[in-house]
Amino acid sequence: MSINRRDFVKTTAVAAAATAVGMTIPKSLLASAPGIPEGGWRWDKSVCRFCGTGCGIMLATKDGKIVAVKGDPAAPVNRGLNCIKGYFNAKIMYGADRLKQPLMRLDANGNFSKNGKFKPVSWKVAYDEMEKQMRRSLDELGPTGIAVFGSGQYTVQEGYAMAKLMKAGFRSNNLDPNARHCMASAVVGFIQTFGIDEPAGCYDDIELTDTVVTWGANMAEMHPILWSRVTDRKLSDPDRVKIINLSTYTNRCSDLADIEIIFKPHTDLAIWNYIAREIVYNNPESMDQDFIDKYMQFATGFVDTGYGMRKPDHKGFTDLERQTVKKEVSKKISKEEAVTLGYLGYKEGDTLEMKHRASANGHWAITFEEFKKGLEPYTLNFVAGLAKGDPEEDLASFRVKLKLLASLYMEQNRKVVSFWTMGMNQHTRGVWVNEQAYMVHFLLGKQAKPGNGAFSLTGQPSACGTAREVGTFSHRLPADMVVANPKHREVSEKLWKLPEGTLNPKVGTHIMKIFRDLEDEKIKFAWVNVCNPFMGTANANHWLKTARKMDNFIVVSDSYPGVSAKVADLVLPVAMIYEKWGAYGNAERRTQHWKQQVVPVGSAMPDLWQYIEISKRFKLKDVWGAKNIPGLEGGLPDVLDKARDMGYDPEDTLYDVLFANEDAKSYAWPDPIGEGFSNTEAAGDGREIIGTNDEEWKGYGFFI
Repeated sequence: MSINRRDFVKTTAVAAAATAVGMTIPKSLLASAPGIPEGGWRWDKSVCRFCGTGCGIMLATKDGKIVAVKGDPAAPVNRGLNCIKGYFNAKIMYGADRLKQPLMRLDANGNFSKNGKFKPVSWKVAYDEMEKQMRRSLDELGPTGIAVFGSGQYTVQEGYAMAKLMKAGFRSNNLDPNARHCMASAVVGFIQTFGIDEPAGCYDDIELTDTVVTWGANMAEMHPILWSRVTDRKLSDPDRVKIINLSTYTNRCSDLADIEIIFKPHTDLAIWNYIAREIVYNNPESMDQDFIDKYMQFATGFVDTGYGMRKPDHKGFTDLERQTVKKEVSKKISKEEAVTLGYLGYKEGDTLEMKHRASANGHWAITFEEFKKGLEPYTLNFVAGLAKGDPEEDLASFRVKLKLLASLYMEQNRKVVSFWTMGMNQHTRGVWVNEQAYMVHFLLGKQAKPGNGAFSLTGQPSACGTAREVGTFSHRLPADMVVANPKHREVSEKLWKLPEGTLNPKVGTHIMKIFRDLEDEKIKFAWVNVCNPFMGTANANHWLKTARKMDNFIVVSDSYPGVSAKVADLVLPVAMIYEKWGAYGNAERRTQHWKQQVVPVGSAMPDLWQYIEISKRFKLKDVWGAKNIPGLEGGLPDVLDKARDMGYDPEDTLYDVLFANEDAKSYAWPDPIGEGFSNTEAAGDGREIIGTNDEEWKGYGFFI
């Protein structure tokens, strides 16, 4: 039996991914498993929901259930491959503990109680209490008293609807995704480097490059389909193609790597600076001077910026927590920091006062000579001694590896792609290290060219396509616009047909501040969408304890009872990915749509439906009057008169204005594209669900 290299990679990719997590693939999940009858199966295209790679998959349905999954051979991302996560797209939908009906904390008399036990309630009872609690918070605290935890797991449509509901409807910018945890460093790095936020990389660079460098990116286990393409490229020309894996520990990427560099946490900053120093001091001929002269501006910023934490005097901190957060105010300069910051006049033992906590993004132009001066301390010997992470490794060996790494970047005719994920992005100085990646690629002219580039990979299926592109951040509007820019607000108000002055110009509460404001009772209503923030946030035990003690109402929309449900007062069951229509945008900015394949389980309903249903309960007169906004002089204006001039009635609901206007209704259902497929939002789905108005749900009558 003979097998070529490409077939070998394809046939082993899934097995390798399964082995990485210690699993074998159940035959029941293999679409092509022998002996499984396919009579009556309907196959259709869809998208994997488990990471930001954006793999295309094929789903088979029979008798109202998904029965098989396989990779889509026509998908340009994965080319027919699936990893172990992809094969579980179907099985994850049918767990025994799947949420199937609303649950609310009730007392013995059937009334809501913060200390009650979860009991099933109808959709109407759930929304009656939800409306009551939202009104209470809005009346007491105004638009800033409510908040939404979002994520990069919103579909494009869901994220857009929630952004529109919060920003145009409730006039609150307190909407922020957990994608801030994993992508804020990358985003600010993009904006400060390029002036706009979007990954500049392309997966096709994998097949075109000579060198793949992973920086804190365990692609073999976290992005196994992309790693299979890296493996394919390595095997295609093993002598020419080089793989370097930089990590704080040995991982499966090292199995393929030519060089493994184990470094101490956070010293990747120093390694990037070492490479840049090698370029400008010892190998200036490797610089693309024409590119630099035409397109580059050298810049620097503050070093005394703090770390984004609260000050240690907050009453909610334990003594142990105060030991950590005291560095937010000041810290002692270490011996190593005295070397790297010596050009700024700092010495070992000096106190670094964090004077620019409020202006951490401040930066200004400098000359090349000033830039070069900042790099001077990062010699090979200094960086090797600082960064070596394996105590068993010989220092001389580590120096050789660093020198080889720099030489691969500098080699004139060698193409280089740098990949990173959470290793660089969830970093105490994540913005800096993102900018350093572009620094090196720019110096060499190896950016945004075939086979060359610095590429921040995303972890969530639509962190790019939804969280960042449709405005589900506290400072953003759709299409990379921002709330603080008057022209951007004007454009959004025209597109959304809002009265001038409706949109709130003050940046809202980011996801960590939502936690903090719940603790400080500045927010009293929070809605958790498509994420599990009370599990996935650092120092989670702190937030779990405080959330239950405060005067608030927390709603969690989820498909399973995760940790966040522990702090919830109301849990709403949601339809999972293939139980609704949707679209995701992946890490290379590719937007992919899918159709609803099956009907949701139990009484679960789509996230989009849940957002739009609450809009029916608030009228323009409730939300478009004058509103106080802390920190905004004069607050928000009353725009009801302008709304009347536009033909709106103060008695109109947010649903009427935002989601059921004439433009929205023009997307009629049924539509030929949906022939043979359900659309729970538009037409109901035959389950006879009793909706939020206590009547059978029969659909909106148009495509949301």
